[in-house]
Amino acid sequence: MNERRVAAYGGTFDPVHNGHIEVARAVAVNFDVEQLLLIPAYRPPHKDPGAISDSYHRYAMAVLATLEEERLSVSTVEMDSPELPYSVQTVRRLREMYDSDVRLFFVVGADAFEEIGTWREPANLLASTNIIVASRPGYDVPVSHLPAQFRSAIVDLRGSERSVTAALDENRQRSAVYLSDYVRSDVSSTDIRVRVRRGDSIDELVPRQVARYIAKYELYRR
Repeated sequence: MNERRVAAYGGTFDPVHNGHIEVARAVAVNFDVEQLLLIPAYRPPHKDPGAISDSYHRYAMAVLATLEEERLSVSTVEMDSPELPYSVQTVRRLREMYDSDVRLFFVVGADAFEEIGTWREPANLLASTNIIVASRPGYDVPVSHLPAQFRSAIVDLRGSERSVTAALDENRQRSAVYLSDYVRSDVSSTDIRVRVRRGDSIDELVPRQVARYIAKYELYRR
């Protein structure tokens, strides 16, 4: 790899599950990043604070889920600055943390990407980093909501027709929106919480140590 690449994958992660980890692995390998940061939100501005677990539980589960993943780490960048909860603010702080030669990628799910126009300073966010949209194979990701200059920066990597390396080389000097099909598991944090409340097993849905943590600290029982 001739350039340094770092990816950031933000979310509530309540709890982190196998689907999150599979997407993180796929991004790390296909984009050949030296580090992928899972970034648990302290308190997502679009969610009811009373409806999510404390950030230290979500951070601990993310750490446990990535212990054996060489390229995956967990960052406290949003937990350390609860007064700056927006993605555009997180990207600015990540820019300050890394050298100017580091190429930064920001990973979002397809559902979140469809609502990116409602985020804080969406144009600045799109202009300040490379966006990787993680969707399922065959999922139609709408892009009409993007301003024209960003629609022209879309790179569709879904399927096997286009090389990620070639696409990165072509777009070296500008930010881009990369559409990927790395979501393979039909898993949701909401479903996991429902299963825990019902007393059902979640062993196939989350990393083993995360399941043990949830049981030990009796999370999601209510």
